[in-house]
Amino acid sequence: MLPDNLSHLAAFSAVARHSSFRRAGEELGLSTSAVSYAIRNLEERLGVNLFNRTTRSVALTDAGQRLAERLLPVLHDLGDALEEMNHFRGSASGTLRINTSRAASYMLLMPFAARFLAAYPDIRLDIGEDDSFVDIVASGFDAGVRLLEAVPEDMVAVQIGPSLRSAVVASPAYLAGREIPRHPHELMRHECVRYRFASGRFYKWEFEKDGVAIELDVPGRIALSDVHAEVRAAVDGIGIGSVPEYYVNDLLAAGRLVRLLEDWCPTIPGFMLYYPRQRRVSSALRAFIDMARLEGGG
Repeated sequence: MLPDNLSHLAAFSAVARHSSFRRAGEELGLSTSAVSYAIRNLEERLGVNLFNRTTRSVALTDAGQRLAERLLPVLHDLGDALEEMNHFRGSASGTLRINTSRAASYMLLMPFAARFLAAYPDIRLDIGEDDSFVDIVASGFDAGVRLLEAVPEDMVAVQIGPSLRSAVVASPAYLAGREIPRHPHELMRHECVRYRFASGRFYKWEFEKDGVAIELDVPGRIALSDVHAEVRAAVDGIGIGSVPEYYVNDLLAAGRLVRLLEDWCPTIPGFMLYYPRQRRVSSALRAFIDMARLEGGG
C-alpha cells in the first residue's frame, strides 16, 4: 500500500539516486534524520527492506531497486502535472537539476548561476558535477551540460555558451634550453601534462590546420584528472599542457605561461545543454535555456 505522504517516496527516490541519506537531505532541504525517518516509515508500510545500510555505504536491495525503477516515471509524471500549474502562476519556479562536468561548471554554470537565481527567485538550482558519463534520466536530472561529442544522440541539444578553443601552453622555465615545437608532431619529443578522464581513458590532443587534422596521444610522466591541477603543473614547469584557453588567459597575459601552436588550435562549438526529447520542458528549464542562450550567444 502506498504511503499517505508522497514525500516519503520522494525521499526514497533521492536516497536511491545519491546512495546517501545526507546528500538526499541536501537535495530535499531536509535533515539526515528526517530522511532516515521517512525511509523507515516507508519500509514499515511496505513490509520490506529497501536499502542495505552499513556505517560507510547505502545500497538498494533487490526490492528497493525494483521500486526505484517503477517509481522514476511516476515521479516524473507527477512533476509534469505540478509543473503545468506554473503556466497559471505566470512565473518560472521549482527545482532544476543539471548534471555537468567540472570544466563546464567552472567555465559556464558558476559565472551564470548568480544572475539566473537573482532573475528567478522561485527557482532552486541543483548542479551535480561529474566528469564521467551520467545517464541523466536514470539519475533524476532534468538536463545535462556537456560538449557536443558527449551528448547522446536521442537528446535535444541546445548550445548555451560561446565557442571554445584549446590552448597549448608551457612555462618560460620549461621552454628554456628546449626547442619550441612548431608542429604538433614535435610534441612527441617533449614532456606533456596528460589529462585522464574518470573512465581511465587519456585525452588525445586534437589539432587542425588547413584541412589537416591530427590527434596525438602525447607522452608525459604525469597524468591528472583536474584542469586546474593541469594548469598548475604547466606553470610549475613540469611540461606542456593543453587546456581550454579560458583557464589560462590571465596567466598568458602575465607572462607565466607561453602559448604554443596557436595556429593549430581550432575553435569548437561551446557547451550544449541537453534533455530528453520526449519529456516536457519545465518552466525552470525553459527559463534557464532562454537566459543562457541570450547571454552566451548560443
